[in-house]
Parts: sequence; structure tokens; C-alpha cells
Amino acid sequence: MTRDERISLAQRRITSILRRHGIATTRTLEQKISDAGPNNQRIDPHILTEARNKMSGLKRQNESNSRWYFLTETPMDVVQQRLKAQLPIYQEIRKGSVTKRIGQAFEIAVYRALLNQDYFEFLGRFSDLDEHDDSQSYFKVEPPSHISSRFLSGEQKLDFLIQHPSSGWAGIEVKNLREWMYPDRKEIRELLSKCIALDCVPVLVARRIPFVTFKVLKTCGVIFHQNYNQLFPESEEALAQKARDKTLLGYHDIRIGNMPDTRLLKFIGTNLNNILPEARSRFDEYKDLIDDYTKDMEYKEFSARVRRRSDGVNEDNDWEEDKEQEDDRYLDEFTE
Repeated sequence: MTRDERISLAQRRITSILRRHGIATTRTLEQKISDAGPNNQRIDPHILTEARNKMSGLKRQNESNSRWYFLTETPMDVVQQRLKAQLPIYQEIRKGSVTKRIGQAFEIAVYRALLNQDYFEFLGRFSDLDEHDDSQSYFKVEPPSHISSRFLSGEQKLDFLIQHPSSGWAGIEVKNLREWMYPDRKEIRELLSKCIALDCVPVLVARRIPFVTFKVLKTCGVIFHQNYNQLFPESEEALAQKARDKTLLGYHDIRIGNMPDTRLLKFIGTNLNNILPEARSRFDEYKDLIDDYTKDMEYKEFSARVRRRSDGVNEDNDWEEDKEQEDDRYLDEFTE
């Protein structure tokens, strides 16, 4: 399917969903189009962005610092009625006390998986999991911000540090977010920057990671685990049920609790140990490019240089002039 065909399909799906839904956020459209539906009709979020921007019959409304979309043809009384049904749930999820505990739910699942493995030592723990329920935040003992003479600036921390017997240190970041983790996101650059500073192999565990992120950054030695679920605390089950409702936010992938599933246990307990040696070798090979990317290099230049280096060709040789020939899995631009 060509890019134009994907954009056209995305526009048809956006129109169909908004006719039924009335008004929806970016995240709801992604959930219903990028995460769900027949495989041959799923459109990644960066294509949805382009498709929305090209739709003349689409209106936008800002609520709670987020953009909501509805069709020009939809009566305003219907728009307001549907907004009134969804907005309180959206606002509740975004409350600071709730978002912190949602973030912790996935971190705790990773922590429990780390406790369950025997391959490496790790740093970072939750010290009071048995002292109260998840209606209040748990106390996180962060890993240190230095390894020998290497250190992180300010108050930067990784979520966990692990020490592999042959590959040295790796740094794990856990992102329990609705957003897909594209390679130009702030969270990705921060992970890479911290791991460069500490000379740790970067490991990202997140809900959704698009192919382009795997394609570019796996080449550079970054390790990924895609969870496919967003975890909510057990104490927020009622809120999760509302958020999952297909007539409301439609976040059908929410899972309750902070226990690791079988896939996460296998990733932490088996896969990570097996792939760290090769990842360390790749990370060392591309460390200079990653360092430049975390500072001031644009994504398009970074991805083009990664591709050229992996192909064994001169990465400094007029890479800008042949960018129209680059694989768009490397060179797509990603905007909200």
C-alpha cells in the first residue's frame, strides 16, 4: 500500500469513527485505528496525523490541553453531548495523583519480573509494596545516578540498572503511556542521553513501539519490549472500565494490576540475557551517532546516517541529496 493509499484509508476510518463517536481525542482515534481493527486497515499514528491535517471536513477543539476532533457535518449539540460524556474521564486519568500511580503500575510489573530472574544483578526497587494498596503511591528507591566516574547531570535517573555478566551495564526505562514511542520523542532522546552518559545499553519497555523505532534504534543496539497493554492500579478499576468503554475513550487495552504477564516475564527472565551481548556490540559501534542525536542532530540526518553506516557506505557522502530515495520507514517525520 502506497503512502497516499494509507492516508486515504486513514481519512475514511477517521470519518467513519467520528460519525459514530461524535468527538474524539488523538489517543482515541489512535486506539481505534492504529491499535484495533483488521490488520490490513491499521494505520500508524504518524500517518493519521498527516491524514487529519489534509481533511477539510474536520474541526478541532482544545479541551484540557488536548486536541479533540469532530466532523463539520456533526451538529454542535451532539458534539457537546459527546464531549460532556468523555471529558470527565479524560480529565480524571490526567490528574497528577492518578498518572503517577498509573506510571508506577508498569514500573512495578517490571520490578517484579526482575525479582523473578536469575541472570543479573539490578538496582532500583519499591520498598513498601506489602505495606499498603495501590490507592496511594509506593516509595521508589531509585538506582544511583553514577557508575564509577560516569554520572548523570541534575536529578536524572534511569528506572532500573542491570549488570549483565559479559555485557556490562544496561539501563531500563518504563513508559506506561498511551502515546506510541516514536524515535524522535523526548522520552527516547532522554533514555539515549542517560545511557550514553553511563555507558549503559538502552532498554525501553513501553505500551506501543512503532516499527520505525525498532528499525532505526535496534540497529544502534537499543533493546525494546512492547507490552501492548497500559496498566492501571487495581484501585482505579472503575475508572479503567469507563476508559475502556468503546463509546467513551475506547482504551480497550487497559489491564488492571501491577503483575507482569507471561511475555514480560520471558523478556526480562530470558530474552534480555540472550540479546544483551549483541546489543552491547551495536551500541558501542553507534555510540557516537547516538550521542550526536541526543544533542543537536535532527532525526532525519540521524536515521539516514544509521542506515548508511549499517549498509557499509559513506554516511557523510551527500546524504541530504538522496533523501527522497531513503526507505520511509527511516525517514518519516512524526508530529502530534
